Amino acid sequence: MNQNRDEELNPQEQAPTGTEMEPSATVGNGNPVKPARAKKEIVEWIKALAIAGVLVFIIRTFLFSPFIVDGSSMLPSFESGERVIVNKILYDIRNPQRGEVVVFHVPEENRDFIKRVVGVPGDKVRLEGDNLYVNDELVEEPYLKEVIAQAQSEGRLYNTEDNFPNSRVTSDTVPEGMILAFGDNRGNSRDSRSIGFVSMDEIVGRADIIFWPMDKIKIVDNGTMR
Repeated sequence: MNQNRDEELNPQEQAPTGTEMEPSATVGNGNPVKPARAKKEIVEWIKALAIAGVLVFIIRTFLFSPFIVDGSSMLPSFESGERVIVNKILYDIRNPQRGEVVVFHVPEENRDFIKRVVGVPGDKVRLEGDNLYVNDELVEEPYLKEVIAQAQSEGRLYNTEDNFPNSRVTSDTVPEGMILAFGDNRGNSRDSRSIGFVSMDEIVGRADIIFWPMDKIKIVDNGTMR
């Protein structure tokens, strides 16, 4: 930042070895002149802060952004109040895939949702109780395996809400430019079963990392459904 501190002295201009010091330059009122070095440091700090601000803006606007989970619709994968890092650039490179957790905007409600992709364009999807079918094949959802097994051991369904399709969303085929997204907490989630298919234009990005609270830091399970 201040290169003058590290410059070596010319052998012919060695610093005096005694304790004598030149008197400080003064202005008319007798006050010392502010060193040019201090001015340089202030300028450098201003530059550094400006660059940092620009980088933060670019990162948050185009690359990554924090998101706060609000509600229980993604239990057991996410708890309310957890903070996640959303990858905003991934879907500029490729389309979402089944099993990935995405954050998307819901214009009608003017807020963002976090849900899991269960269908991509062209997929024919059915949810019957705890069974999810994609293109007429039963698929496994590893992120729900334990909670579904627990519910079934207690003689009940994990999904206590609507199946899909239903009276509100009657089509079972995902249109082009859309995804189908459900909450992991199938019994308590407002998702595509009620709001319909989600436009890819409304997707903010993929949830990649839980970074808060500190004891919950982990990579998000974006595993492919089987």
